[in-house]
Amino acid sequence: MLNVWVVMPTCLPTVLRRCPACASNRFRANGKFRVNAHHKLLDAWLLVLCTACGDTAKLTVLERVNVRSVRPDLLDLMHNNDPGLAAELLQDPVVQRRNRIALDWDNAWRLDTGGSDHLDREVIDVSVRFAARIPVRPVRLISQGFGVSRAEVERLITEGTLVSAVRLSGRLSCDFTFTLKR
Repeated sequence: MLNVWVVMPTCLPTVLRRCPACASNRFRANGKFRVNAHHKLLDAWLLVLCTACGDTAKLTVLERVNVRSVRPDLLDLMHNNDPGLAAELLQDPVVQRRNRIALDWDNAWRLDTGGSDHLDREVIDVSVRFAARIPVRPVRLISQGFGVSRAEVERLITEGTLVSAVRLSGRLSCDFTFTLKR
């Protein structure tokens, strides 16, 4: 039987970008937008706050875009400061590249294993699903899911009792499966 584990975000990630007002490089997104119109052109920003000094920075979402080319539902979500849209835009590679930011997901996600009834089986097949693109080390997920140390997971990989089609070292943010043979 295949067990499904889900990596779920618990809050918006920390934005890594240098603050122009202080020496900090961490910003907190609160899901607020600013939309500005210049005749028939729109600018839209996602506002983020410096964790050290509280200074506000703007992450460009739309820049000098014709009003007619913006979907009305997207504009409504920005006017209503939708946190789901903020989360989606923070993970958008185009927005990240345009604003030269990176995301720090520490303490912003959790692993839902669906219970521990699978731990006593001889062969355990697990499918790990990501609700958002959260880069996490598979060794960390497996150790957290089974309640063992990371060193123990590394030992199981070395012995060949923990196998996967993907490389379990490094970071992953896409779905994968693995099998544990006891």
